[in-house]
Amino acid sequence: MRDTQDQDNAAYVRRVHDKGLQFDMRTMSRRRLLAGLGGVGALAALGACTTDSAPTAAGTTQPSTAASGSLTEVASETAGPFPADGSNGPDVRTLDGIVRQDIRTSVGDADGTAAGVPLEFSLVVKDLTGAAITGAAIYAWHCDRDGNYSLYSEGITDQNYLRGIQETDSTGTATFTSIFPGCYAGRWPHIHFEVYSSLANATTGDGPIVKTSQIALPEDASDTVYASDGYRRSVSNMSRISLGTDGVFGEDSAVTELATVSGGVAAGYKATLTISIDPSGE
Repeated sequence: MRDTQDQDNAAYVRRVHDKGLQFDMRTMSRRRLLAGLGGVGALAALGACTTDSAPTAAGTTQPSTAASGSLTEVASETAGPFPADGSNGPDVRTLDGIVRQDIRTSVGDADGTAAGVPLEFSLVVKDLTGAAITGAAIYAWHCDRDGNYSLYSEGITDQNYLRGIQETDSTGTATFTSIFPGCYAGRWPHIHFEVYSSLANATTGDGPIVKTSQIALPEDASDTVYASDGYRRSVSNMSRISLGTDGVFGEDSAVTELATVSGGVAAGYKATLTISIDPSGE
C-alpha cells in the first residue's frame, strides 16, 4: 500500500513541481483586491469594529489593552503550489502526530529529519481590536535549507517534515521549532501559514481557512545564515531578489508580514510575527 501511495504521489509531483513562481502568481493577494476596491477606504470598511471583545469563530478573544480603533489586517497571500493541505495533492493535516511544536522530523511512516540552522518561530494572533485569539490553530510549512518542499520536491516526496499544526495559547501565540528555510529562485525567504478557527477544523480537513499568508524573514539574518555550511544554494538566489521585487511581498515590502528575528547561527534564531486577522473571515 505504501509503495502504491508513493508512486501516485510521485506522478502527481511530476505534474506540478515545475509550476513554482508562476503558480504562486495566479493567486491574487488581498492587497491587490483591496486596491481594486478603493485601497485604504476598503480596508478601513472591512476592518472596522469595536474594542469590546467577544467569542468569535476563530477561538475566543481575550480582553485587549490596545488603544481603541481597528488594526491593519495581515495581508492574504497565496498558499503556493506546495501546501499539502489537500488543495493541491497530499494532505498532512489529518496525519497522526502532525499537531506538534517540533516540525524538523517527519511523522507517520516517514522517518526523515531536516538539517539546518535552528529556528524557533512564533505567530501571535490577534483580532482587529488587538485582542489575543485563543484556541485557533496554525498550520505552518516551509522549504528545507536547499529550497525544497517535503512531499513535492524530487528526492523528498516520501518525507513530510517542516510541516505542523499548533493551537494558539492564552496569549494568542503558536510556536514552532524548525530550521531556517533556504532561499530558492524567485522568492524571498519565507514561511507559509494558514489560520483555522479551531484545532478540530485544522486536523479534520474540514476547514474553513480563516487566513492564508506568509512570514517574511529579514535580510540581515538570512544573509548570515546563508553564509554558513549547508546553505550554498541560497547565496546566489538571495543576491537576485529583494523584498521590493518579490512577487508576493513586493507590493508593500511585507509591511504586515516581516518577522522580528534575534539570535545567531551557533545557538539558533528566534522569529516572531504578530498578526491581526478578522476571526469571522474565510
